[in-house]
Amino acid sequence: MFSEEYKRAKELYFKKLESAEESGMKFTTVSGQKINPLYTPEDISNLDYAKEIGFPGEYPFTRGIHTNGYRGKIWTMRQFAGFGTPEDTNQRFKYLLEHGQTGLSVAFDLPTLMGWDADAPESEGEVGICGVAISSLQDMEILFDGIPLGQVSTSMTINSPAAMIFAFYLAVAQKQGVPFNKLRGTLQNDILKEYIAQKEFIFPPRPSMRIITDMIEYTTNEVPQWNPVSISGYHIREAGSTAAQELAYTLADGFAYIEACLERGMDIDSFAPRLSFFFNSHLDFFEEIAKFRAARRIYAKRLREKYGAKNPRSWWLRFHTQTAGCTLTAQQPENNIIRTAFQALAGVLGGTQSLHTNSMDETLALPSEKAVKIALRTQQILAYETGVINTVDPLGGSYFIESLTNKLEAEANKIFAAIDSLGGVIQAIEKGYFQKEIADSAYIYQKELERKEKYIVGVNEFVEEQGKVEIPLLQVSPEVEKQQKARLAELRQSRNQEAVAKSIKEIGEAALNGRNLMPVLIDAAHNYVTLGEMVEELKNHFGTYEEAVVF
Repeated sequence: MFSEEYKRAKELYFKKLESAEESGMKFTTVSGQKINPLYTPEDISNLDYAKEIGFPGEYPFTRGIHTNGYRGKIWTMRQFAGFGTPEDTNQRFKYLLEHGQTGLSVAFDLPTLMGWDADAPESEGEVGICGVAISSLQDMEILFDGIPLGQVSTSMTINSPAAMIFAFYLAVAQKQGVPFNKLRGTLQNDILKEYIAQKEFIFPPRPSMRIITDMIEYTTNEVPQWNPVSISGYHIREAGSTAAQELAYTLADGFAYIEACLERGMDIDSFAPRLSFFFNSHLDFFEEIAKFRAARRIYAKRLREKYGAKNPRSWWLRFHTQTAGCTLTAQQPENNIIRTAFQALAGVLGGTQSLHTNSMDETLALPSEKAVKIALRTQQILAYETGVINTVDPLGGSYFIESLTNKLEAEANKIFAAIDSLGGVIQAIEKGYFQKEIADSAYIYQKELERKEKYIVGVNEFVEEQGKVEIPLLQVSPEVEKQQKARLAELRQSRNQEAVAKSIKEIGEAALNGRNLMPVLIDAAHNYVTLGEMVEELKNHFGTYEEAVVF
């Protein structure tokens, strides 16, 4: 295929490149992938275009799940928002919608994420600090006051207590008179990645999988436009994984949820089209694009060939992307605007369906309105001024991109084999496999920074004396906690205590007899049973999880 003249010229060119390399930099990706100084047709000579790349909108979807890419529909622009009281966040939601945001994304505070009410002893000092405080249906009603749930797509970053928070949301929809089949949105609801990376777990893995399977089954039957789980690699990458680990661990978690639903007796094509994914867009521009393309191809092959899905929509890997919070720096925070722009571009060139751009001040505090607006404008400039939406998968066919896509797919398949050898995802979690692998990867990268084989501008190179931060920061008042505690105390006094007791009993019975938990939780929400009360009752039957120590 390649002439002798071509081979001779390439050999000479590589010698010239090697002799010219004098920098102490390590020419690898952020994840440590070795990168050739030049890519040529030889690097993809064994690639079957029709089987491995194909056309956009066609199996195996390497080039995207939609035939016309962003010419048909621009990605959904989401900005993560949530702080203080439900009233505070409601105002921020309305501000974002007024400035052109096309979907809401809710951040919850730490007590909510852990299933604690605002007045729990464990919540002290944390109420409303890292997100909005939600303890009951009353809080959720205030959060979405004046926002018609049938007209807006809502994403909620909640995991261990996702079923309870979703029950609050569905109860608000009922109070607004919105049919469940009109609701659109996504729950993160990915408990497996909590055990692997983020550590905000409550129950042990097996009962947690039962709860998520209940939710997937319920939404399939009752809330058909809702994505019941967003299988999340984002936090795996934030914890220090490589791109290949993020890719493989995320997909392995997704396959575990699929297998749990199949064991429940559900038909693959009834629920797979509503599964979604959530990836990190890190700073190694080309590696990230290749990661997204490899993810689509691996997923399509597995859904069709292993799980027997017949509906082409079941083969689609639909995903949300968030720019990498772990790459943002407290030093020279304005530089974060630039980092975020490049990461957003990688997500778009990789074919994301929705995108969140981080704000420049997120390493210092919750985002200010100014920082949030800049982050949103970054997406809008990308969509409307740069021309990236004009053609589908513009980097498809690149020798480098296609070679890197193949390499990431091959690495992911090796990791799948390692997980299978341990007995599957849950057994691998219990043995500490994921935790150790991620810690090892994070350590290697840190040593590269210390040796200056990799650079972070403003941190280990181009450093400036750290002075006072000039950008305005959002402050959450201690009054937030007082207000939330007072509201909760009043609610506990005014609600129907008999109905509360009955609902709590029914939650316990459903936990024991295997009945789907969602209808019971929705009824409990309407009776103003609090988040903490629901969680506590399930703890009584499911227990709590303590992670094994791994060295």
